Amino acid sequence: MNTKDQAEGLRRLHRRPTRVIAVASGKGGVGKTNVVANLAVGLARLGESVMVFDADLGLGNIDILLGLAPRFNLSHVIRGERSLEEILVRGPHGLWVLPAASGVASMAALTPAQQANLIDAVSRLNVPVDYLLIDCAAGISGDVLTFSRAAQEVVVVLSNEPASIADAYALVKVLSRQYGLKRFQLLPNMVRDAAEGKALFARFCSVADRYLDVSIGLAGAIPLDPALRSAVRAQRAVIESAPGSPSAKAFGALVERVRTWPMPEGAGGQLAFFMQQWMQPEPASPAS
Repeated sequence: MNTKDQAEGLRRLHRRPTRVIAVASGKGGVGKTNVVANLAVGLARLGESVMVFDADLGLGNIDILLGLAPRFNLSHVIRGERSLEEILVRGPHGLWVLPAASGVASMAALTPAQQANLIDAVSRLNVPVDYLLIDCAAGISGDVLTFSRAAQEVVVVLSNEPASIADAYALVKVLSRQYGLKRFQLLPNMVRDAAEGKALFARFCSVADRYLDVSIGLAGAIPLDPALRSAVRAQRAVIESAPGSPSAKAFGALVERVRTWPMPEGAGGQLAFFMQQWMQPEPASPAS
């Protein structure tokens, strides 16, 4: 199947618009996947049709956080052993999960041919969804940059410590200067309270406003509390296991805020938008 045929197949995939949100972080260990899990469950609880694409292709663990045990994952699709329909698993409240591999180094650096195979598989996937949440790997690897620039919204998760702040800034800088992204949503995670989250947001924006031509919104602030730790150990979303906890209430506010984000102009239908953007060639890096 050539690129033109792939594109036509993807255009036919779905007609209803889908919100495509990439959740990324400059540094690992900031709770990014936990954010994805709670956002997905929160949306699904409200009747939204949700799919989580575990784009940490070689070290995926969204299935673990949701208490799932998939038999197959994207590595089986890449090897031609299974279709996407066969690896899709149902999570809480009927949300869908496309699980990644764990501990498969080759999945972290797919070749163009392997990417084409995955595109072909997605073009045949017939699962209408309202939200596609992309759980990106941490850092600024090629896969992270590709998935982020394909999304309509990029949520950057960070914690209030120097390395996380510096790496989050580096991610926004690369996506802005090399890929032309101009709008980001910042989500302080594991903070003491909303006031600390707002202060972190203000500090980040003061630097970004000085050196980058971007617009940054505050998606919310997630406090770290004992209920959140317990939920992770129990492999459940805290928004369900302890709905009255500070972190669950913050995730609930995040869900409501995400539902109010306007659909960007020119957004395509369903997964077709995401995959068509993914197929575009990477722009050349600007001259230094």
